[in-house]
Amino acid sequence: MTAIVTLVLLEGGTIVMSSAALPQASPSRPAAAAHAAPQPCAARTPVPTSATVSKELVLSWAAAPHECATADVVVRTHGRKVLVWLHEGPTAGTHRPVLTLPVSVKGHTAALKVPLKEKSGYVPVDGRTGRRIPLSAPI
Repeated sequence: MTAIVTLVLLEGGTIVMSSAALPQASPSRPAAAAHAAPQPCAARTPVPTSATVSKELVLSWAAAPHECATADVVVRTHGRKVLVWLHEGPTAGTHRPVLTLPVSVKGHTAALKVPLKEKSGYVPVDGRTGRRIPLSAPI
């Protein structure tokens, strides 16, 4: 009988110790939500400060504190000009066709790559202002 009581106490102690060793999730915020929740990004229209034109158009601008992971891009060609409109975050209206492209951030600069259907030779232009986007050296 003493052996059975001892065995039950040992098993109970093992259960208590193993559950105490596991980290407990906070009841107000599940552990999965703490890791999966991305930082929200604000809706904004970035102004490209430089562009590189080759087989793709690489646009860069000053990164925001909580830069969005993707941006919506509308691309139109007009002769040698390639007009681009950028938008990050939730959109109010729609343009067609819209490309949703990943944004990469290095330091304080955000950039994205727009695939081009034809050879280079385009002059990049900000579609909102009609101003040329300064060219940078190819990467």
